[in-house]
Amino acid sequence: MNGKAILVVEDDRDIRGLLADFLRREGFSVEVAEDGAAADRILARVTPDLIVLDLMLPGEDGLSICRRLRARGATPILMLTAKNDDIDRIVGLELGADDYLGKPFNPRELLARIRAILRRSEASATRAGERRRRSFAGFVVDLDARSVERTDGTSVPLTSAEFDLLACFVERPRRVLTRDQLLDWTRGRSADPFDRTIDVTVSRLRRKLEMADPSAPALVTTVRNGGYLFAGDVKDV
Repeated sequence: MNGKAILVVEDDRDIRGLLADFLRREGFSVEVAEDGAAADRILARVTPDLIVLDLMLPGEDGLSICRRLRARGATPILMLTAKNDDIDRIVGLELGADDYLGKPFNPRELLARIRAILRRSEASATRAGERRRRSFAGFVVDLDARSVERTDGTSVPLTSAEFDLLACFVERPRRVLTRDQLLDWTRGRSADPFDRTIDVTVSRLRRKLEMADPSAPALVTTVRNGGYLFAGDVKDV
């Protein structure tokens, strides 16, 4: 992971400095910003591989910044939230954050989350013709380039978390996958009984893929007391 660039957006000067020093010691290139305006100035000149974004910021809060960043592109976002603010975590995921970590946190856990996100978001450097491509219901997924297009060539922008979940589904179609399995495969950690990450990401994915009626999904169906099932007819391309 050495050489990867991270932008830390945190208003607390002490925390900001400690995070920057810690991540630099781990081999990352780090930029820091105290608020949304400072983050925008940095993003105008550099493109980080990941953004660590605090929820509580002066002026524009982290949720608003997350919404703007997600509209701009798919740079992975790890959101820092207050320990017990479940609603804010869910809203952050709805807006496109890839993961969250409650304060106070162990820096080693932050590092593990960052590395897991970066591993998931890296495109494999495979040669053309060797890429794993799947098609279903008018969509084409390139699992190595981490891209999704409609068959008419229109790109479908997905966040890193959304793509990871879709990849799980298209690699295991017509199988009931539990929330614990999906959380382990996409997040690399055990599920908390109250973790809504998978449900929120499924909801976002449905809105982008279920063109007819996301409220009556035909592709990603819910299995009562079981989990989710991808009902699309998946074919190799």
